[in-house]
Amino acid sequence: MKRFKLFIPLLVFLLLAGFLYRALYQDPRTLPSALLNKPFPVFSLPGLGENQKTLDTSLLKGEVTLVNVWATWCPSCHVEHPFLLKLAQQQGVRIVGINYKDDTQQAKQWLAKLGNPYQATVIDVSGDLGIELGVYGAPETYVVDHQGIIRFKHIGVIDEQVWRESLQPIVRQLQAKGNPS
Repeated sequence: MKRFKLFIPLLVFLLLAGFLYRALYQDPRTLPSALLNKPFPVFSLPGLGENQKTLDTSLLKGEVTLVNVWATWCPSCHVEHPFLLKLAQQQGVRIVGINYKDDTQQAKQWLAKLGNPYQATVIDVSGDLGIELGVYGAPETYVVDHQGIIRFKHIGVIDEQVWRESLQPIVRQLQAKGNPS
């Protein structure tokens, strides 16, 4: 038994080394989401539009949608914004925004100045919806299918490469499933 105790530190070291070795080959932008393949969290929050009508989960049903978590205080959101405009305007991608823990007036001014890629924007001042989604920070983008089920989560900026390699294939596949020809 005394000899076995001598090997315990070695076993602990090997176990830890195995976890660290495995982590070297994982993409840090693809953090697992507990909500993958589950319905988008139920919400009823004000919209950022002129009349600030209440928006709810029904907004995410019927079409494949990118749900983009953004804020004016987020430098990466500024980098991502022109590409989101391009997706919405040139490719017709449906994007819904979640303005996360932000000043509503600044958000309105930002969209007025830089353009608005969002079909609708939900105001999440308290961050409660973000907490339910498991948001780590902005920007984060979710691909939501026709039934309002989260099918993919991307953390970080969406650019041409991310769109082409990660998001577009998923969006096209989901659109094809929802529109049988």
